[in-house]
Amino acid sequence: MILKPNGKVIASDVEFAEGIISQSRGLMFRKGIAERCALVFILPTPKSVSVHMLFVFFPIDVLFLDEDKKILATTRLKSWTGLARSPKKTKYIIEMSAGSIERHRLLPGERVKIDSS
Repeated sequence: MILKPNGKVIASDVEFAEGIISQSRGLMFRKGIAERCALVFILPTPKSVSVHMLFVFFPIDVLFLDEDKKILATTRLKSWTGLARSPKKTKYIIEMSAGSIERHRLLPGERVKIDSS
């Protein structure tokens, strides 16, 4: 589950991309992502990263977070052609359905809680 500081649920169904293969594949070749779902990448060490949309057939919203789970940047990526680079060293990347950023009013500087249980 991913929560805002006030306890509001951002995503109730969370999948973790663990390992190089699942992180490289991400959302590629899937038919979509449900509104209450999120794919979380946990990087071994904070670093500058890029997210691409090659073979992703639907638009998504992306959050880049630091080690404290503070949002560094948000962006919406178009299917196939979208590309984004983290503005700073990133520890977590969260990919969600398009519209999630606006729906949950997610802003840079805000912290989120990622609960794997």
